[in-house]
Amino acid sequence: MRDGLAMERMDLAGYAATSAGSRGRRYQEEFRDNRPAFERDRDRIIHCAAFRRLEYKTQVFVNHEGDYYRTRLTHSLEVAQIGKGIARRLGLNEELTETLALAHDLGHTPFGHTGEEVLNRLMEGSGGFEHNLQSLRVVDELEERYPNFNGLNLSWEVREGIVKHSSQYDAPAGVLTEFLPGTVPTIEGQLINFADEIAYNNHDIDDGLKSGYINLNQLRKMDLWNEVHEGILRKYPAIDVERGICQTVSALIGVLITDLVQTTAATIDKLQIKTQEDLRRVNLPVVSFSPAMTERNAELKRFLFQNLYRHYKVERMRVKAERYLAELFEVYVKHPTLLPMKHQVKMEREGRERVICDYIAGMTDRFALDEFKRLFEPYERV
Repeated sequence: MRDGLAMERMDLAGYAATSAGSRGRRYQEEFRDNRPAFERDRDRIIHCAAFRRLEYKTQVFVNHEGDYYRTRLTHSLEVAQIGKGIARRLGLNEELTETLALAHDLGHTPFGHTGEEVLNRLMEGSGGFEHNLQSLRVVDELEERYPNFNGLNLSWEVREGIVKHSSQYDAPAGVLTEFLPGTVPTIEGQLINFADEIAYNNHDIDDGLKSGYINLNQLRKMDLWNEVHEGILRKYPAIDVERGICQTVSALIGVLITDLVQTTAATIDKLQIKTQEDLRRVNLPVVSFSPAMTERNAELKRFLFQNLYRHYKVERMRVKAERYLAELFEVYVKHPTLLPMKHQVKMEREGRERVICDYIAGMTDRFALDEFKRLFEPYERV
């Protein structure tokens, strides 16, 4: 049975990605049902092991620091929710948007971007490490669920969107000829970059306030936050502080989404993009904030970088995480027999360092901390 072309929504804009227009999958399959291609891809991601492990991977705060804070899993769900809302307003394919949102951090390491930086340094001379490429490696090779191939055998458009994901912390790989380097991805792929940013800026504000690492007096110096917050206080003058924060974060997300949708729709109209072919021919990014909102949002990002991501307590955990991962990598390289046998047997084919890198990148924060204790603390059971 083919991917369900007949089940595709009929109200999509002409420039939306569709199952009928997909470049297909790497391997031929006989399907049990006729779900649309991107809906099938979304479901495969939700059911894969790498997605479940995101529950215990750091966003800003490490798992043991509290149950309230976002993780890579809750972040991915928030990106999906924001992305689908944007896609619906623009007539885009919501299933492709949701799929890309849920997949965009599958290759992330334990301990957030610190883990990525450590692995990239340790893998110098062995291919390096970049988490978009690792996400692609997860869905192309590392997941082992199907009888006739490794990976999840996702649609080309999903795989392109994964490898071309770009944000403040990402750089598109631009080296894989299969994905047309130098060409823009689908509009759905482009909007995930901004849904990601909207999600992490706003939930990092929420988590930062809850932790006490930042406070409302600091935030009120930011024009965008202050304007939205004052609007909430005028509408609900008796609101308590906690609810006021929640309502401000919610309203701020709405303000950013509205600006993004309006600016993007105007760009699509200006460039006369009516089909996927038009998008590839024009070959320009079409999703963006307005210039004014870009600057106001950048002010928030600078604030978070200076006051939250470089807070001394966050820095302390970052330095500890660097040590844990570096020592794990080094002891595995020196003594590869410490790895489970299923990973040892891959080394001859893929190289010792790459297999070790895959193993560490797949760890959760909790597993990495426990593994460190098992290998380096003499009274810890192995």
